[in-house]
Amino acid sequence: MRLIDVDAFLDLESRIRDETLSSVEVLKELDDASTDYAILSHRWGDEVSYEEVIQLTKVDNRDEIRRRSGYLKIMKSCEQSKSDGLNWLWADTCCIDKRSSAELSEAINSMFRWYENSKRCYAYLHDTSVFPTTRDYVSFRGSNGWPEWFSRGWTLQELIAPKDIQFFNRDWKLIGDKGSLASKLQEITRVPVSVLKNGLSSQRSSVAQIVSWAADRRATRVEDRAYSLMGLLDVNMPMLYGEGKKAFQRLQLEVIRMSNDQSIFAWDPEGKNRQTTSVLADDPSLFRDCHDIVKMVPKEFNEELPSLWKSDEEFLTMPEDQGSLAFTVTNAGIQIWLPL
Repeated sequence: MRLIDVDAFLDLESRIRDETLSSVEVLKELDDASTDYAILSHRWGDEVSYEEVIQLTKVDNRDEIRRRSGYLKIMKSCEQSKSDGLNWLWADTCCIDKRSSAELSEAINSMFRWYENSKRCYAYLHDTSVFPTTRDYVSFRGSNGWPEWFSRGWTLQELIAPKDIQFFNRDWKLIGDKGSLASKLQEITRVPVSVLKNGLSSQRSSVAQIVSWAADRRATRVEDRAYSLMGLLDVNMPMLYGEGKKAFQRLQLEVIRMSNDQSIFAWDPEGKNRQTTSVLADDPSLFRDCHDIVKMVPKEFNEELPSLWKSDEEFLTMPEDQGSLAFTVTNAGIQIWLPL
């Protein structure tokens, strides 16, 4: 991954202010598994790109770049990293050369791991002074009554993956951390406290549950509604911007290829949607009511079945080796064994 050298960036900013410019290398390729680094999570705005950062000592519009809110985010993140004893910082705005589709695809497929491997994540809430305790539809009208950070597709994995998240307000004042705010974060995001504190591996979350957490989140491009879930669902696939809602169909097929979790077919459990054209959902919003759907191995299913049976009639149990049977996807449909 490409990281910002915190000392080099802050030194460059000092040299620009003092008008003692010289060439400084602020970005470097390093291994995420063996490097201690901080990582930024934020809502995109007026950002600074990779090519602008590497040419800061040369470009004529340097002062205009430095006035952007995106530049201030990088500088403040670097200052916080230095204060925390972390010499490297990753920010998606300038650490990915988005002119390269191959690099962009690799970065998005690696992003969950990068957040997971970070030593500390800085979550910047640009539209609030305090961490919210109740919904405020007046202040946050366009984001379901909470700061906008909580309504975006990409920030879901950025909330779950890092072990240590510190939340900063619009003025870059610390307003809380993930551990101490876990109960409130569960209320806001529907992500269980156990997952927030210990990660996805701590709870055997079903595919349906995970997608339900993203049901009301938005993205600038419709494809990102699917791509932002790849890391959470532990799948990789190429990105094809322009495919629209087909991206979510492709994501589900990739999950089916990699997993035998049948909850992926349990979308719209209350039958509110009239979609009947496919066994797959058109959009993550159709999983909104799936937060209580759990996955079970056949043994657990057989043990639970008697408590759900409403008559004295005998019933057949599910063969315990059936849970390992693969799904088969063809042009004619999906072949699957299900207990009915």
